Amino acid sequence: MLLAIDVGNTNAKFALFDGHRMVTRWRIATDDRRTADEYAVWLDQLMRIENLDRKLVQAVIISTVVPRALHNLRLLSQKYFQLEPLIAGRDPVGWGIALKVEEPGSVGADRAVNAISAQALEPQGEKLVISFGTATTLDHISAEGAYMGGIIAPGVNLSLEALVAAAAKLPRIAIEAPETRSVIGRTTESQMLIGIYWGYVAMVEGLIARMKAEIGQPVTVIATGGLAVLFDQETGLFDRIEPDLTLNGLMQLYEKRDAE
Repeated sequence: MLLAIDVGNTNAKFALFDGHRMVTRWRIATDDRRTADEYAVWLDQLMRIENLDRKLVQAVIISTVVPRALHNLRLLSQKYFQLEPLIAGRDPVGWGIALKVEEPGSVGADRAVNAISAQALEPQGEKLVISFGTATTLDHISAEGAYMGGIIAPGVNLSLEALVAAAAKLPRIAIEAPETRSVIGRTTESQMLIGIYWGYVAMVEGLIARMKAEIGQPVTVIATGGLAVLFDQETGLFDRIEPDLTLNGLMQLYEKRDAE
C-alpha cells in the first residue's frame, strides 16, 4: 500500500491507497513541532482500529506547504516504515506538468498536486480548481494539464478570526449557511453570518466569473476543501466537488513516477 501525506497550514491528512483505491484516510491538526514518535503512536492506533498492519505500507509520498514539518515526517517514514519517502516536487518525483508562471519554484506543493489530480479527473478542456483552506486558492489548469497561475485570497475562517480579533464586541460564530436568503440581519450574529457567508460567496462568484472571462473557453470548476459543500448548497458554483483532490493527486504522482 501507499501512504500519502498532505500537510496543509491547518491540517495534515494521511491516506492509504491500494493501487488507485483509497482504503482509508485520517486527519490531524498541523503542528511542525510534532515528532516522528508522536506521529507513529497516533498512526499505529488508528491502523489497529481498522485492522491494518503497518507492514502493509510499501511506499510513502509526502506533500507539504509547511517546510518545518518535513523533517519529522521523513523520520516517521524511515524509522517506523523503513522506507525513504518520496517528496512531491523534488527529485526523483518531479511534477511531470508544466508550471507556466514566472516563479515555478514558488508554486505551493498542494496546488501543483491538485493540478495533477484535476487533469486526471478531466483530461480534456480547461479546469479551474478552487481550494478552501487556510487560504482560498483558485487555479487555472489548461486542457493539456499545465498549471497556468491563479489567485490567493484569505480563507473564510481566517477572515472571520481577523474580524473577531479586531472588534472587541463581536462574538465568535460558526460558519454556516444563514437560515434565510435575506441579507438584512436583525441581530449582531446574523449580520456577521450574512457578511461572512454571502460576502464570501460574492467574492468567489466574482473571481470565478472573471477567470472564466479571461480564459475565454468552457471551464470545468472543481472544488475541494471542507467548506466547498457549504458554499455549493446555495450557489451551485461548482461542476464537481472532490474532497480528496490533493490526496488522489499524490497517488497519481506516485503512480506516474512508478511507471517511468
